This record gives sequence, structure tokens and C-alpha cells, in this order.
Amino acid sequence: MAIALGKPGVDGLSEAVGVLRDWQYDGAPMQLHPGDLGWFWRSGTEATADAVRTWRRDGRILAVGLLDGPALLRLTIAPDARRDEELAQRLVDDVTEPERGVLPEGRANIEAPVGALVQDLLSEDGWDVDEPWTPLRRDLTEPVEDPGVRIEVVGPEQAHVFAAVHRAAFEGSSFTHERWHAMAAGSPYADARCLLAYDDHGNGVAAVTVWSAGPGKPGLLEPMGVHRDHRRHGHGRAITVAAAAALKELGSSSALVCTPSSNSGAVATYTSAGFQRLPEVRDRYRAS
Repeated sequence: MAIALGKPGVDGLSEAVGVLRDWQYDGAPMQLHPGDLGWFWRSGTEATADAVRTWRRDGRILAVGLLDGPALLRLTIAPDARRDEELAQRLVDDVTEPERGVLPEGRANIEAPVGALVQDLLSEDGWDVDEPWTPLRRDLTEPVEDPGVRIEVVGPEQAHVFAAVHRAAFEGSSFTHERWHAMAAGSPYADARCLLAYDDHGNGVAAVTVWSAGPGKPGLLEPMGVHRDHRRHGHGRAITVAAAAALKELGSSSALVCTPSSNSGAVATYTSAGFQRLPEVRDRYRAS
């Protein structure tokens, strides 16, 4: 049967999250994770549904994309369909023609798993590679050390503190406690935790959200940040270790994170917390 491009709608979001969970496994190329949809959910359920694209054949979802910005498609593909020629060509056609409702005209980026046939076809179609990102992984089969600071799991009563630390960690962030509640209402958050680290004076100094994909599957850190007034004191390492411990408690087999390779401070923080660098990955981009 022909491959069909569609939007899941609000009622179909749970199915999209479910297939993303199924496609996660240790050793997989860095790819779209259910936690990526979970973090996007801070914009609300309807906005999340509007940003998701699915490609189906005979009713089965073969690929899921998240428009993580007007001109950035984060795409992943069922493991057994990554070299499917019909699917790869359909994906390229759909992202190339603006009238199909995936990407607009002009400059655009696509994140796709390394080794997928769509990468080859995009290259042949003139899509170049963009700046490198560094994925990092920590195995969770062994016990995780104590982070050495006070850590709290965020509930509704701490949402305003979490939001304040997040805004102070990321320049230009518009995250609010209302957005935290929207995120926490999404289905991926059932297997997620927000954590806050506090210093000896009771100040919130760092924040992280961790997303499980289910027992025995890799979990994701997205995002992690340290308050701009409390940097260079080891709080980034502490909250990252706490994140690994939280994912282990949730049953994750490993913890994943990905950061721009140019952000050497972030890479150093993750490696100090026991994460191992994986080979760099790059988006494909089309010049305007």
C-alpha cells in the first residue's frame, strides 16, 4: 500500500509516543525520543499534536517527525524500515515540497538517524551537513553514586521554583510554572521526573527533566541547566548524576543526552558525571 503522511491529532498522540518508546534500544543511533515530545508538550497538547507528523503504510507508523521549530524537523524511523527505499523517497519528497505541510521554503534542517537511507537521499538532493552535536551515554546497570547535594523531585508546589531556575539557566527562556503544568499533563510525563538541586543556603541552583522510555530502554535528559548565578561550583555534575539515578529508579537501561559539540562546558559536565562520548552527529540542512 502507498505511504501516507498525516498528523496524529490530539487523540493520536499517545500512539505516536508509544511507537517512539518501542523504537528505543541500547545501541540505537541517536534519535527522536518520547521525551522530546514530552518536553515539547510544555506548549500544550494541541500545539504538540500540530507539530507531529507520521508516515504510515498499511496502518502501521513507519516514521515520526517533530517540528521542533518552524524549519527544523526531528525525524526518526522504525528500526526495520531505516533502509526502506519507498519510505526514504517519500520522506524526501514530503520535506522538499512545502505544499505538503512539513517544512517551509528556504533554510531548513532535518535531524535523522545515522545510517538511515533518507540521509543518503537528502545528500544526493543537495542537503549539506550542519554543525556537529555530541551524544553522550551513561550505562545504568551499576549503582549510581550520591550526587552530594540536596535533590528534590518537583511536584506542582515546586513548579515555580523549577521554572525560575530554568529561566536563569537558559538565556531567552520563557518557561513558566504554567508551562510546567502543561508538560506534566502530557502522557510522556507519566514516566518522567523533574529534579531540582539546592545549595547549602537553600537556593535552587540547577534543574533537569528526565524521561523514561520504559523498563530496559534508554532514558533521556532534556533539558539540564544550571542557574547563571551558581555556575562553576559542580552543580551541573551533581544534577546530572541525580538524573542518572532517577532514570535508574525508573528502570532505564542507560541515560542519554545530546549537546552541541561547540558547548565544551556541557560536554565536560556530562563526562564528569560518568557519561561517555559517542560519535558526533549532524543535522542535514538546505540553504535558503
